Amino acid sequence: MTTAKTPTPRAALEMLLSGNQRFVTGSPEHPNQDATRRTEVAPGQNPFAVLFGCSDSRLAAEIIFDRGLGDLFVVRTAGHVMGAEVLGSIEYGVSVLGCPLVVVLGHDACGAVAAARSAVQSGTTAAGYVQDVIERVTPSVLASQAAGHTEDEEFIAEHIRHSVSLLLDRSRVLSDAVEAGTTAVVGLSYRLVDGTARLVIARGVEVPESARS
Repeated sequence: MTTAKTPTPRAALEMLLSGNQRFVTGSPEHPNQDATRRTEVAPGQNPFAVLFGCSDSRLAAEIIFDRGLGDLFVVRTAGHVMGAEVLGSIEYGVSVLGCPLVVVLGHDACGAVAAARSAVQSGTTAAGYVQDVIERVTPSVLASQAAGHTEDEEFIAEHIRHSVSLLLDRSRVLSDAVEAGTTAVVGLSYRLVDGTARLVIARGVEVPESARS
């Protein structure tokens, strides 16, 4: 195993946001991406964050946060919907790997959210297991509609908030870690055009100034 000191939840969030800022400004450092790092992490991993995001091909976590090998424990599904396997993977990152930060990463123009909105409006269903994804996103769409939201950004933010709340409601391991102050959970919304990751919700961490919108 690597022996790097585990950062605090706030420090981990600052590391992630700093990397995103470098990506946005076109000045990435590409840390931990060389042969030395490959050798260093071969015996074991010590990531500083669990990144639970949408499977969209435009959201490559290590690129948009300018990180490298062994930095992030990444879990991805369409629309960042979760089942037992996802919850188990995130709990592994927190309880076994000791990650001090869990990030739910959504993004604008999300196909899963758009499909769920369309299904709610038209009453249509999708083929195969795509329908399961749509059904898991639907509660977020209904909540957003009930709040009077109309813009895509508002629906995306609501789905991110719902995902964070669902994680903490369903995972005792995660909620206990947040209560103990050893782990924080945040939700970020990524903009495809400019590459920025904006904070939507935070649980268990004081938000650094750089994350305030």
